Order: sequence, then C-alpha cells, then structure tokens
Amino acid sequence: MAAMQITIPEPLVLIPGLNCTPALYAPQWPALAPGRQILVADNTTDDTIAAMVERLLATAPERFALCGLSMGGYVAFEVARRAPERVTRLALLDTTAKPPTPETNAPREQMIALAEKGAFDNVVTLLWQKLVAPDRLADDTLRLEVRAMAEAVGPSGFIRQQRAIMGRSDARPVLRTISVPTLVVVGAEDAITPPDEAREIAGGIGTKARYLEIPGCGHLSTLEAPEIVTAALRDWLA
Repeated sequence: MAAMQITIPEPLVLIPGLNCTPALYAPQWPALAPGRQILVADNTTDDTIAAMVERLLATAPERFALCGLSMGGYVAFEVARRAPERVTRLALLDTTAKPPTPETNAPREQMIALAEKGAFDNVVTLLWQKLVAPDRLADDTLRLEVRAMAEAVGPSGFIRQQRAIMGRSDARPVLRTISVPTLVVVGAEDAITPPDEAREIAGGIGTKARYLEIPGCGHLSTLEAPEIVTAALRDWLA
C-alpha cells in the first residue's frame, strides 16, 4: 500500500501596520488559520525597521509566507532584503517601497510631539481622517476598532514605530530581487500609500506579482474590504 502524502501548508507571518495589533487581520484569520501556523510579528518594541526584522527572524519558522500592511510592508521588504531564502511568498498591502523624505517625515514629527505632550488621543483622531475611505469616516464600529488597536499600542509604541518608519531604507532596489509569488493590494482611495505606489511595487517585481486595487477602499484594506482581501489571500496561499 502506498503511503499517503500529506502536505502541510507553510506557516504564515503577519505584520501589522502603524498603531495596529493582530486585530488588523481578525477578519482574515478564520479563513487562513485551518491547518496553518499563523504568527503575528511584534513591531511595537523596537524603534528601527532593522530591529523589528531581527526580532521577526529570530522567532519565525525557518520558512514562511509573509504578509505586511503599511509599516508591515516596510518590515516585509527588509525581510526580503536580508533573508530572501526564508520567504516562500509575499503579500504587500497598502504600502510603498519609496524611502521617507523631509516632507513625509514632517507630519510624523508633529504627531510624535503631540504624543510626547500627552495628546495621543488627538493623534488617533487625526490619523483616522486619513486611514479609511471618505465614505467610511462615519462608520463608528470601524472607528472604535481602529481606536482600540491604537490604545493597545499606546503612545510609547506609536513613537517607536514612527521613528522606525522615518528611518526606513529605500526598498525599490529590493523589488527586482523578489522571485516568490507576490500579492500587491491597495485601496483605490488610499490617501497614505496611493495606488500609483502600489503599481510601482508590482511593476518592479514583474511577472511574479499580482496587483489588486479595491474600489471604495482606503488604507486599512483588511478591515474596510475584509471579504475581498480574505479571498485574495486565500488564492495567494493556495
């Protein structure tokens, strides 16, 4: 009798974005978890992308699928730069490969200053205005979910994350080195990392990349368009 061969899905590492927790991926978890080990990277402890990557690589399995949203994408790019042999496939959601500039860092400095003065609540309110599509700004359920994640990260974690984002590297040279199946997702109304930046990522990777633009969706695609993102991630992992 021939032995039955059982294929075990590769583990999946999820990387949250700025001011986000594992709850960022809560809508996708039930569909992705059966039979698969899922880990969520800790990116609240360190103040550089490099240190976040070191922490991730020290705790992750030997080989894994990797998914990051926004700041999570910055971390994912650095993982792909440092340890490409460990990544089996890559999902980049609502992120950019471009480096920071004085113009993009200036508002981050202002938010850090507010957080240091004890006005973190104001920071969360300001961020909400940019995080979701305009039609979702009045969605109190979503707003409270986003606020709960921010409160869990806290002002100190937020400041560390902003410092890491402001010091990140240019990831565009990494794009041409990515040879694993890659999913690039962006909300059509993403005001933080707009579609042209996602198209740059997909174009830089080439034929290994699948590009998905979601109409009526802002920066938090996993929460704003959960069914669409879940289906895309399931196809990516298949």
